[in-house]
Amino acid sequence: MTEIETIELARAYVALSNAHRVELIAPMFSATAVYTSSAVGEFTGSDEIEKMMRGFFTSYPDVFWLTENYRFENNRVTFDFSMQANATSSGEHLQRQGIERIEFDESGLIKKLEVKAS
Repeated sequence: MTEIETIELARAYVALSNAHRVELIAPMFSATAVYTSSAVGEFTGSDEIEKMMRGFFTSYPDVFWLTENYRFENNRVTFDFSMQANATSSGEHLQRQGIERIEFDESGLIKKLEVKAS
């Protein structure tokens, strides 16, 4: 994959996340993918990642990410994010900023995703 294709895959992932389209996000992960987040923990395998995302979007139905500064290196895209959401259960407003890294395999599936909030 080219640099442009890889960055566009990362942008598509963010767009689908903002639309809360788990049914379209889940197939973007390889069966053995690892998702690590300083906020929600670590999940291994596309099934566990999908389950976590469904729960997250239920808990934070208005979550939205603003992203910028996409950078490419060795099938990995890194970008800065700002996230805002309100918790369904408590109404608590969350706001986080940080860096996200998405690493793709040769076929264009996500094999590793890391979210580090600052």
